[in-house]
Amino acid sequence: MNGIVGIKKGMTQIYNKNDNVVPCTVIDVSDTYIVGKKTTNRDGYKAVIVGKGKKKKAKKAELGKYKKLKFVPRFVSEFRVSDEEDITKYQVGDKVGVKNIKVGDKVNVTGITKGKGFQGVVKRWRFKGGSRTHGQSDRERAPGSIGGGTDPGRVYKGKKMPGHMGDKTKTVKNVEIVKVDSRNSLICLKGAVPGSNNAFIKIKLIRNSV
Repeated sequence: MNGIVGIKKGMTQIYNKNDNVVPCTVIDVSDTYIVGKKTTNRDGYKAVIVGKGKKKKAKKAELGKYKKLKFVPRFVSEFRVSDEEDITKYQVGDKVGVKNIKVGDKVNVTGITKGKGFQGVVKRWRFKGGSRTHGQSDRERAPGSIGGGTDPGRVYKGKKMPGHMGDKTKTVKNVEIVKVDSRNSLICLKGAVPGSNNAFIKIKLIRNSV
């Protein structure tokens, strides 16, 4: 398995072997199962679908889809498998643990960023804002001019403007695993990762990592 899914539990700090404080994010990977497979003959490529948790209330369509699993996972994610790898060793219902993850591995972490609602340019794009001199009492957090009147006579596409901020899928690459707690099924990732606490996170191992 080159990936796993989990729930972000929050941030803490630990001491490394050099007694330096390392900020890290704790990910809970317990109750993680293989919930499906994709084969080359049927789907055109090989992949393993990993799910976490169990839904208390599921729809009939979901119950039928995961009939072999006998429960409906709360969150699922797909991980590609190389064509040379034998996919028959992965069985639906098998529990995915942290046995393939070790300290020092590098991973790509994908999550949904925190939603901030509708925000202005100062918070959304880190604009400096205008001065409050010469009688300008309401220009401190304004975007300023957004385009010429005669030329080009319009606003360019992609102009940084106020709008909806956050609540987007984001991937942080080359995140180091600093601690693995196999007893409690916890993984500590160095630094911060996208998502709020108790949000689902996708972790993909980078192959040939040192």
